[in-house]
Amino acid sequence: MRPDGESAAGAAVEARAGGDAPPEAPDGLILPEPLWGAVRAAYGEPGRAYHDLAHVSEVLRRVGEVSRDVGWRRPREVFLAALFHDAVYVPGRHDNEARSAELAREAVARWLPGEGLDEGFIERLILLTARHGALGPADVGDEEALFLDCDMAILGSDAAVFDAYDRAIAAEYSAVPPELYAAGRRRFFEKLLAAERIFLSPYFHARLEASARDNLRRKLDAGA
Repeated sequence: MRPDGESAAGAAVEARAGGDAPPEAPDGLILPEPLWGAVRAAYGEPGRAYHDLAHVSEVLRRVGEVSRDVGWRRPREVFLAALFHDAVYVPGRHDNEARSAELAREAVARWLPGEGLDEGFIERLILLTARHGALGPADVGDEEALFLDCDMAILGSDAAVFDAYDRAIAAEYSAVPPELYAAGRRRFFEKLLAAERIFLSPYFHARLEASARDNLRRKLDAGA
């Protein structure tokens, strides 16, 4: 991950995509240029040290892993939810996910009419990302669990990547007094560690749960 939050994997995905080229969509879905332009503009807003296109690329990489190893029943909807899930991101606001979901709905209606997409499912996936750390496996369906875990997979990265992610989040919240930010971050980490499971799907639980808990404990021990 670069110092401002881009993972090496995300950079590789962007490089393969040709920089500004849209990512390859599943099941023959074609992203119209105006839709992709709106996505690029949203994630290119100033102040995004982590929640940028590199993060989207990393989530899409995880979505691809699930497609290969497990399979998605609604791959096009999952893809679009990943594309738009942080399209609106203002640190500290509590309506980012709702506004992102609304933007996704508008984009699908405007640029992808007649594709037979389940807009309600796209919206639900995006809205669920507002509840990271507050859900258990029984609260979501199989695909919802996998999608949420794709977004949270950074927690189970190796220590260097996790630390760069943590620095990038801090950069996004630089306007918050450091002591308040540190206290809020500590509460979030403690909440995750207190949960029975961080990762809701068996797939990610088996692969990343232990390393995610190691990262969180290490940060708390260091005074995060």
